[in-house]
Amino acid sequence: MSGSVAKGWPPLPYADWAETCGMLHMASQILGKYRLAHTPWVNHSWHATLYVTPRGLSTGPVHEAKGCFSLDLDLVAHRLVVQADGGAQDGFALEAMSVADFLARTRAAVERCGGTFDIHGAPNEMPNAVPFAEDTETRPYDAEAVSRYHGALLRIVPVFERFRTGFLGKVSPVHLFWGSFDLAVTRFTGRRAPLHPAGIPNLPDDVAQEAYSHEVSSAGFWPGGNGVDEPMFYSYAYPAPDGFADQPVAPAEARFDETLGEFLLPYAAVQASDDPAAMLMSFLQSTYEAAAKTGGWDRSSLECAFGRPGVPRPVHRD
Repeated sequence: MSGSVAKGWPPLPYADWAETCGMLHMASQILGKYRLAHTPWVNHSWHATLYVTPRGLSTGPVHEAKGCFSLDLDLVAHRLVVQADGGAQDGFALEAMSVADFLARTRAAVERCGGTFDIHGAPNEMPNAVPFAEDTETRPYDAEAVSRYHGALLRIVPVFERFRTGFLGKVSPVHLFWGSFDLAVTRFTGRRAPLHPAGIPNLPDDVAQEAYSHEVSSAGFWPGGNGVDEPMFYSYAYPAPDGFADQPVAPAEARFDETLGEFLLPYAAVQASDDPAAMLMSFLQSTYEAAAKTGGWDRSSLECAFGRPGVPRPVHRD
């Protein structure tokens, strides 16, 4: 699969590539930690995320002491690519290897380009996290499955981006959090939230509490794991208002998971739909409305029509 968005939404059965997905997750953590090490803190850890590109996942530009660098998981050519200002470039093939090997090769590529690679050396948001350098078991790399995952992201992102435009309040970028390996977009009421209880495995409590400092309605996509064994869209509110779980949401395939405390929609249902984008949008909008309705959001001040290319949002003056 080339990654072109013209070929429909690809199937993505998690069991078929779970080990490769786990390796890609660890690779994304290593790239994200490089960005984290060199970027000033931005609210809700937005400074540390990765971005979906036509070729894969990227740190975007990272300005460190020795210059400007980017680290990319090129999921088309299946390579790790390091680029630096001035034209330096290095990298290596993505193939079966251990996490320790990926770490060492990434460090060497960054340093050959003149950068500084000094990261926190263990995964976050995972129980029983093994330090990267000690994770020496060779893991598979299923390039075809990785291409399908990238193809799925290229179809999901524009739906998330359009949903993002229907909100005048504070709203996050559409970005990938490498800790839990989920693509996410988050809306905020603007009101402070109760202190988050934290306790997320291998994540400092102050990071979790800063991330949830204000009330949110957040939606996203996991390729698998995180309490579900299939790719899944999710939507939750923090703090969860009374009655949130009981609100009617669309489509019919969506459900509320009491264990996770979130609405879930299987990717497979969206992928098999006659109009996947419309089905996903109905999930995003209806679950947001469930949060806004039960949470008492000031919807008249926060919401607007979805944006259109080249058309400025009209401003209504009293």
